[in-house]
Amino acid sequence: MVRVRLAPSPTGTLHIGTARTAVFNWLYAKHEQGAFVLRIEDTDKERSKPEYTQNILEGLQWLGIDWDEEPVIQSERVGQHRDAIQTLLDRGLAYRCYASETELTAMRDAQKAANQAPRYDNRHRSLTPEQEQAFQAEGREAVIRFRIDDAAEIRWNDLVRGAMSWRGSDLGGDMVIARRAPADQIGDPLYNLVVVVDDAAMDITHVIRGEDHIANTAKQLLLYEALGLPLPTFAHAPLILNAEGRKLSKRDGVTSINDFRAMGYTPDAIANYMTLLGWSVPEGMEERFSLREAAAVFGFDRVNKAGARFDWDKLNWLNAQVLHGWTADHLLEELTPLWTERGWTAPSDKSWCLDLCALLGPSLTLLKDGVDQAEPFFDRPELQDDALEQLAIDGAKAAIADLLQRLENNPWDGSDVDQAKAWLGDAAKAAGVKKGVVMKSMRAALLGRLQGPDLITTWSLLARIGEDLPRLRRCLG
Repeated sequence: MVRVRLAPSPTGTLHIGTARTAVFNWLYAKHEQGAFVLRIEDTDKERSKPEYTQNILEGLQWLGIDWDEEPVIQSERVGQHRDAIQTLLDRGLAYRCYASETELTAMRDAQKAANQAPRYDNRHRSLTPEQEQAFQAEGREAVIRFRIDDAAEIRWNDLVRGAMSWRGSDLGGDMVIARRAPADQIGDPLYNLVVVVDDAAMDITHVIRGEDHIANTAKQLLLYEALGLPLPTFAHAPLILNAEGRKLSKRDGVTSINDFRAMGYTPDAIANYMTLLGWSVPEGMEERFSLREAAAVFGFDRVNKAGARFDWDKLNWLNAQVLHGWTADHLLEELTPLWTERGWTAPSDKSWCLDLCALLGPSLTLLKDGVDQAEPFFDRPELQDDALEQLAIDGAKAAIADLLQRLENNPWDGSDVDQAKAWLGDAAKAAGVKKGVVMKSMRAALLGRLQGPDLITTWSLLARIGEDLPRLRRCLG
């Protein structure tokens, strides 16, 4: 059975790149009727925090990504990692390196001066017992390095990139697999080693991750072979790029799923867009789809090798499509907490709130637009410059005054739309202006600006809470 995993590090909030990796893994698992599992890689003791783990789990759930087993906590498996390192030491496939940081820095500086690529020169690969004892007598601690044969050829068939080949000489010398520790101890195991041990222990069949891990894959394949572990199949998805074609980073502003959520993007739109970042839909399939619909047709034959440029316009379009498909009830459910945060109290009549949502829904791009556009229905707005200019037009205030008189003599409860339209026409005739002037002036009076949703529906909503007459009166003061 296909088993894939997401292995986030809880050193920060859920990143868009991690989210896209999660989506690809989940889609492949569902398509193959396999399992999608989580491993929390919390071995960075200083930077890993429980709140980041919680953020990652909640972010995945928000996106609609579920997992099939209890998450594995990597730090709880350090004993197995050290056992694997000891096995490599016992077999002579790893050794203790006592080179100090000062010596390593001098080595790298010399390589840089000679225009050479930085690499460890394997200087302690063949120490005698006497040399090791001398270093220990100096009080030196040792890292543990895995031997990499420069002549080795590392090959694998990548589901995205096809045949891949690396030379051992391109991997930077013998690889550190455990941090410094006294000679009788094994220090903290490091990434490439623990990933191999854990993936094998979790029976992972396919490792799906970003192309920035390709060099790690070459190193890890050597470790799989050295430890006699079964090899998974690898797939390296393209990186997410910014508009300039560089890897998307914090410098581009929004990279955390938290940020997208706060901006008013929906989980359906984000998950949809994550899928499109590097995967092309089959012919005849719309670009607007659910994760379940994508899983039915997902495969790595349609994952691109080239980097995927982040397109805000496409994401906004998808988000708008999602919002426009929501019912008024669903939109109200999502907007109510946001309205409450602003200190707004909605009328007890739920139908008023539903009618407001039905009015605003078709114009929303982001969920937070439902806050901005709802504001004049909860707080009486100031008259903006364009509204003041409209009300200064000849006949505008006369029409407002005529309309106000009609409403004061015959208050409108917001239900008879034909009556409201007739009053607008009558006011235009009384003031000697076109009906369009009255309608624009009404919008200015009610909303404080000339842009807004349907006038009659807006007027009806304000009339139902007794807010139409006060707004008309202030225009004549």
